[in-house]
Amino acid sequence: MQELAFNEPRRSGHTMQDPSEESILAQEQAVTMRGLGVRKELKAEVGVGEREGTLVLTNKRLIFVCTGEKEEDIPMGYTPAIPTAHLLFSDVEDLSEIPQDQRNTFIQIPSITSAVGHKGGFGKPKLEVRWTAETREEGAEFTEHLTGKRKRNLSDLAVVIQRLKTGDQKLIVVPEAPSTDTLEGKVAHVLSDMQEKGIFSIEEEVEEKFKISVDPDEIQSACDKLAKAGTLDRFPDSGGDIYYRRRSPLGEDDFSS
Repeated sequence: MQELAFNEPRRSGHTMQDPSEESILAQEQAVTMRGLGVRKELKAEVGVGEREGTLVLTNKRLIFVCTGEKEEDIPMGYTPAIPTAHLLFSDVEDLSEIPQDQRNTFIQIPSITSAVGHKGGFGKPKLEVRWTAETREEGAEFTEHLTGKRKRNLSDLAVVIQRLKTGDQKLIVVPEAPSTDTLEGKVAHVLSDMQEKGIFSIEEEVEEKFKISVDPDEIQSACDKLAKAGTLDRFPDSGGDIYYRRRSPLGEDDFSS
């Protein structure tokens, strides 16, 4: 567990091409958010004050999205007692798609007063955030459900928030995606949710989103072109399958699932 004290922002040589623009840095799907303002006498009741959705980090805000949710059952082979897990999440491909709905939570990075990362151990990784909203302090605990074998998880976001607040977070320049008039642009758009996906998943999403029919080989070729250009990261696995994910400006500090 690491708690961070926040200092005044200072200049840093590590910036994006245009820091005035808001850009998605990372996303964590299937996150449970629990408000820390729930009365003590109610905390024993499971689910009180909890919502499930997607946690989005930008260079300006931390956003919890639970509108337009999708449902998915994923295999949990490493837990025989729980063969599948039922997840709720929101695909966020563009910040303009997030509605100003009271169910969604928008936290300005400068308003955050503290962040605590819990690695998990026998439990699941968590991130505890407190921030100032107008004249009152608010707080929330975010719990990660998609764990697996990952170098970084939701708890590591505490350090990233600190660096974003002080201006010390190193951000790499990621090439812009091509226009969605091209297949490469369509592929990059459905991967804008920063999640790792295989060829057939990408093909299905492109066909559904843009109402077209494409061949898996065309998708493979488009993905490889984008990876070569530095827009996507390419992840071959031991079984011979290849997965792709939109490259994050966070570089090695990316924690997306």
